[in-house]
Amino acid sequence: MEKNIGVYVCKGCGIGEKLDVDKVISEAASNSKVPAEKFKALDVACSPEGLEAIKGDISGGVNTITIAACSPRVKTDEFDFPGCITERISIRELCAWSQPDKTDETPEEYLPEMMATDYVTMGIIKTQKGDLPEPGILDDLSKDIMVVGGGIAGLTAALEAANAGYNVTLIEKEAELGGYGAKLHKCTPMGSPFEKLEESPVIKLIEQVKGHDKIKVLTGTTIEKTDGQPGLFDVTLKGGSTDTVKVGAFVMAAGWKPYDASKLTHLGHGLPNVITSVEMEELAKKGKITRPSDGKEAKKVAFIQCAGSRDENHLPYCSAFCCATSLKQAKYVRENSDAAAFIFYKDIRTPGQTEIFYKNMQNDPGVMLTKSDVKGITAAPGDNLFVEAEDTLLGEKIKVEADLVVLAVGVVPNTREYQEWQDKLTEEAAKGDDAKKAFMDANPKPEGILGLTYRQGPEIPSLEGAHGFADSNFICFQYETRRTGIYAAGSVRQPMTMADAANDAAGAALKAIQCVEHVAVGMAMHPRAWDTTFPDPFMQRCTSCKRCTEECPFGAIDEDEKGTPFYKINRCRRCGTCMGACPERIVNFKDYSVDIVGSMLKSIEVPEDGLRVVVLACENDAYPAIDTAALRGKKIHPAVRIVPVRCLGSTNLVWVADTFSKGVDGLLLLGCKFGENYQCHFVKGSELANTRFTKVQETLDRLQLESERCQMVQVAINEYDKIPDIIQEFVGKIEDEFGPNPFKGF
Repeated sequence: MEKNIGVYVCKGCGIGEKLDVDKVISEAASNSKVPAEKFKALDVACSPEGLEAIKGDISGGVNTITIAACSPRVKTDEFDFPGCITERISIRELCAWSQPDKTDETPEEYLPEMMATDYVTMGIIKTQKGDLPEPGILDDLSKDIMVVGGGIAGLTAALEAANAGYNVTLIEKEAELGGYGAKLHKCTPMGSPFEKLEESPVIKLIEQVKGHDKIKVLTGTTIEKTDGQPGLFDVTLKGGSTDTVKVGAFVMAAGWKPYDASKLTHLGHGLPNVITSVEMEELAKKGKITRPSDGKEAKKVAFIQCAGSRDENHLPYCSAFCCATSLKQAKYVRENSDAAAFIFYKDIRTPGQTEIFYKNMQNDPGVMLTKSDVKGITAAPGDNLFVEAEDTLLGEKIKVEADLVVLAVGVVPNTREYQEWQDKLTEEAAKGDDAKKAFMDANPKPEGILGLTYRQGPEIPSLEGAHGFADSNFICFQYETRRTGIYAAGSVRQPMTMADAANDAAGAALKAIQCVEHVAVGMAMHPRAWDTTFPDPFMQRCTSCKRCTEECPFGAIDEDEKGTPFYKINRCRRCGTCMGACPERIVNFKDYSVDIVGSMLKSIEVPEDGLRVVVLACENDAYPAIDTAALRGKKIHPAVRIVPVRCLGSTNLVWVADTFSKGVDGLLLLGCKFGENYQCHFVKGSELANTRFTKVQETLDRLQLESERCQMVQVAINEYDKIPDIIQEFVGKIEDEFGPNPFKGF
C-alpha cells in the first residue's frame, strides 16, 4: 500500500509538563525524514477531540499512524483504526513517568526530550518498514471439536462445547462412559450442611451427553493417528470406529489411573486385608465393607493417607482428592454404628467447602484422625493388621490393630507411561544405536493418546519434573499445551477433585472454541490472540539448516522429503522464535522482522559523551513490569532505551552486532523466567534466547568488545520493583568497569 504518514504526540497525563513536545517533534521529523507538517501535538490524544483529529486525518487519506502517548498496553479500543498501519509509542511511562525532572544540571544526552525523540523515531521507522497484516486463512476449515476421554472432565467439556452450538465427537477407550467417577459408591457432600453423601454427578452427565444431538459418542475407540493443524486435524480412529474424522480442535481429558500399589510393600500391600481406595469403592458399592480374606464385615478400618503421594520415592506431588476420599470412605464404615475408622495422615487437605465436611467428620466419635508418620503395616492374629506409626504431634510411637487397611493411593496421569518411555528412549539413543535397539526390544512402545504426526513426537510433551502430566503453562494459560488447538483438562493436566475437573473442562472447551473461531479468520491463539500476521520466509535463501524446525516451541514447522522447512500456519503462535533462530535472517512478519527491529536500533541517537544502553524487553512479562514500575513512580536510568520484542526467542544475534557497531555501550535482555516452573508465554522462547546468547561471546570478540556488555536477566511480571535496580546495576557496571564503547563516533 502507498503510505500516507501521520504522527501524533500526546501532551496529556503529565507528558506536556515533562517534555518540550515541540522540540521532540522537530528532532523526530529531522531524524526520520518525515516532513514536520505530518506531525501533530494533541493535548489529550485519547479524548474525543484528539481521536476526532486522528480520524479526520484518516478520512483525508492518512493510513500510516504513529501515536506517541501512553503504553500500547492501554487504551487499545480508543486507538484502534482498522485499515491503518498503527504503531503506538510509550512516552508517558518510558519518559514522563519514569524520568526525573530535568534541571539546569541535567546533561543534554540525558534530557527526556532526547529519549522521547528516539522512541518517536523508532515508531516511525517501524511503520515505514512494516506493512498492514493480511490474515492467512486456509480453506475448508472445521469448527468441530473432539474430546478425548469420557470421564467427568471429558463429559463436561463435550456438553459445554455442544451447548455453545459446536459439533462434538467424544471418544472413550473403555466400553462405557464415566471413568472412575461412574465407579464411585457415593461422592462427598456438595451442599450445606455437608453431612450427607451424594450420588456421583457423572451419572447425570452421561445421560445428558448421550441425549445431546450435537454430540457423537464413540466408546471402545482410540486414536491411531492425528494429522494436520487446528481447523484441519484429520483424526484416524480405531476400535469402535475406524473412520477418519476432521476436527478443528481437541480437548484432551484422558484422565488418570491409581498408582501401582504393588510398589507399596512397606505399607503392607500384598497382605490379604490391605486394599486400595479404589478397591474400597468397589466393596462399598456391593453394600457391605467386607474383608477380602474371609468375607467378614470390617469393624476397624485404618486409612493410610498419601500412600505413594508426597513421597520422593514414588509420587512427589499431592494427589488432591485422597483426603476427601478417605473421609468419605470413613463415613461408609460408620454407616455401621459398631464400626470405627482410623485415619493416619501427613496433612489433611480439603480446600474450599470440603473443609466443612472434614469438620463434620471430626465430630464423629467413631472416627479417629491422627497426624502421623506410618512406619509399617504388619500381620496380626486372625488376619488382622498392625499399623505402626509415629504420632508427629505428640512425638510418641503408636500401634493400632485393624481388620482392614485402606491405602489412599495417588493419581498417575494417563500420559505418564508414554512420556516416561519416550524420555528413556531419548536417553538410551544418546548412547548409540545399539543401546536404543536394546531398549526398544526390551520395552515395547506404550499406546499413546493422540498419535500426532509432529516432528517433535506423537504426544503432548510434559514439563521437566512434571511427572508425565500434560504440559500446560500453568501460570499464564492453564489449559494450553505446546500443541496449538489441543487443550488439556482434568487430572491429565494436574491432580484435582471432580468439581475442579468439571470447571477445568469448561475452561478447556472455551479455549477450543476460541481456537476454531480464531483460525477461521486467520488470527493467532494466545498470547497474541489478536495477531493476524504470520511468518513469511524468503525460501530462496533457505539453507535447510533445521534450526527453525528444531527450536519452534509449538511444532509449527515441518520438513518436506528434501528436508526443506515449511509452515503449518495454524499451529503458529507468532512468537518469532524461528525469526531469531534463522542465521540467514529470512523469516519476516508484516510488522516485525530482523530488518525492522535492526533499523529501529540503528536509529537510536548515541551521544559522544555519556552512556547509551539498549534494553530488549519481552512484551509479556518484562515490558508490563516496566509499565507498572513507572506507574508506581520508579525511575529508570536516562541512558536507557527500551525496545519491546514479541519474545526473547525472536531475538536474532545480528541485533547484537547492529547495536554495538552503532556505538551503544550495553545491551540488556529482559525475558521471562524459565526452568521447571517456567512462565514464558511462548514456553521455550526465553530459554532458547539464553542458550543462543551463550554464543554472543563470538560476536563481541569479533567486534573486540567485552562480552559482559551484553547480558540477559530473567524477570517475572510481578517483579516491577526490581527492574529499575536491575537496569541501574547494569548501567553502573558498564560505566565503572568497561567505559564507553570504542565504536562511538564511527
